[in-house]
Amino acid sequence: MTKICGNASEFAASALHGYSMVHRDLVKMIRGGVMRAKPGAQGKVAVVVGGGSGHYPAFIGYVGSGFADAAIAGDIFASPSTQAIQSVVRQADLGGGILLGFGNYAGDVLNFGIAADRLRAEGYDVRILATMDDVASATEGERERRRGIAGDLTIFKIVGAAAEAGLDLDAVEEIGHRVNRQTRTFGVAFDGCTLPGEKDKLFHVPSARMALGLGVHGEPGIGEDNIPAPQALAQILLDKVVSELPADAPRRVAITLNGLGSTKQEELFVLWEALAPLLEKAGLTAIAPLVGEYVTSLDMAGCSLTLTWLDEQLEQLWRAPVDTAALRHGQIEDVEMQPEDFAAESSITYMKSSTAAGRHGGQCVSDMMAHLADALAKAEAELGHIDAVAGDGDHGQGMARGSAAARAAASKAAASGAGPATVLSAAADAWADRAGGTSGALWGEGLRAFSLALDDNALPSSQHLALGARQAMERIMTLGKAKPGDKTLIDALVPFVETLETQLAEATPLPQAWAEAAKASQAAAEATKDLLPRLGRARTHGERSKGHPDAGALSLALCTDVVGQKLYASMQENSLIVEQRHQSAGL
Repeated sequence: MTKICGNASEFAASALHGYSMVHRDLVKMIRGGVMRAKPGAQGKVAVVVGGGSGHYPAFIGYVGSGFADAAIAGDIFASPSTQAIQSVVRQADLGGGILLGFGNYAGDVLNFGIAADRLRAEGYDVRILATMDDVASATEGERERRRGIAGDLTIFKIVGAAAEAGLDLDAVEEIGHRVNRQTRTFGVAFDGCTLPGEKDKLFHVPSARMALGLGVHGEPGIGEDNIPAPQALAQILLDKVVSELPADAPRRVAITLNGLGSTKQEELFVLWEALAPLLEKAGLTAIAPLVGEYVTSLDMAGCSLTLTWLDEQLEQLWRAPVDTAALRHGQIEDVEMQPEDFAAESSITYMKSSTAAGRHGGQCVSDMMAHLADALAKAEAELGHIDAVAGDGDHGQGMARGSAAARAAASKAAASGAGPATVLSAAADAWADRAGGTSGALWGEGLRAFSLALDDNALPSSQHLALGARQAMERIMTLGKAKPGDKTLIDALVPFVETLETQLAEATPLPQAWAEAAKASQAAAEATKDLLPRLGRARTHGERSKGHPDAGALSLALCTDVVGQKLYASMQENSLIVEQRHQSAGL
């Protein structure tokens, strides 16, 4: 539901008033909509656009220099009234005639059509332009039935630029119909939208599914499919719009990747990364592409792709300066596209261990990192849920990303014949680099400190491991300024290190000593549920975390347990090998 609503019946009017207050440098509020705060030159064609509210920045955000002269705003998803259209046009008229732009919907066609007829009777020269870019709403053979959706931005922007350039009404109208014919849009929705004042969405899309061919008035679409990877989604969108590109059409295109209300811009950038090579493969050159929200549907989750094939005149108008709330730029000059040149990371050369034992030790560390990565990948969701109680919920993702990167780096170092210290150091740096954040830095530095206790030319001994664990603990405590009782990973790390040292001092074999230490770590991690956090972001939500263990402590305990299981399995494997050798020798 809309969280900031007030009186639902006044929502559109309140939003319009608030917008005009914020953007008083661009617009002024009039009956039924807004017009430019500084009108265009006398004798200019007035471009007036409009439709229902709920699509911001369409249509009021299009008003400004180089775009529309005025916009009429109806109620949510409802056409403006005939009277409102007439009122706005009379005030926006500059003496050069009026082009009325709107989407091809029954209510808009009716009200804008009636208003145009009445205005003509009053002596105004009015032309109408109903956008028809939605390929999902009708076949190419029934184009007159197609809806206008995100193509509104491209079409109206080009028309507005033509009027701003001083072209007469006949020329502006011809350009409008031409760009309308040469624009195609297709979109998908991941979930429906909610009308102000309502508690439920107009439609729902099942989890992990998407509706194909959505409308922008809450229509649920014409089909349904699983949400694919970005590359596959980009291909679906592009195939739909390119399929209608005539063989002789220009290959230079205006492209808008549009968010529908609650799909984040970062998601759209990920999709654009997947889309760009597909455009190149299709032989298309994107001219001044746009990625963002330009025609929305309240809080709908989804996106659409709009393609307009550009002749020379349309391209110049698309590049022309514009100054509105929705779009603001100077003249866009032609920039020759260059292959992206990412600076290659410097290749790392690992020193090869001088002994077979060292090389074997390096491989053991690499295997251990692989087991950690597998375990943390499985625990990612659970750790995230726990972290979300009083944190930002990203701990599981960070641990999974960091350990996966550490596994790859360790594998590469071990394959080069590096010893255990070098392999673990490489893993530490990769963990910190990929995980990021506080825990990434602490884990990276902790593992690096651990690696300093190892010998590249020998298998890690019990003493090496105990010293490494202590050095890791001390480094993390120094950096993080945490101590036991602060409800951090230190609460699980300190008992692990102290128990391991005690067990080894009593001559307990390493696998058993490590297992006991891991048990102590797990118990301490579980006990953090009774603590209040004293450090970090969780400190401000202390009471919320009471009764829930710390995610960092749990992940640390999990890692100690995984390593312990691997140590025990290795001991069993080595014992079996020794026994087989003895049997082979007849002992």
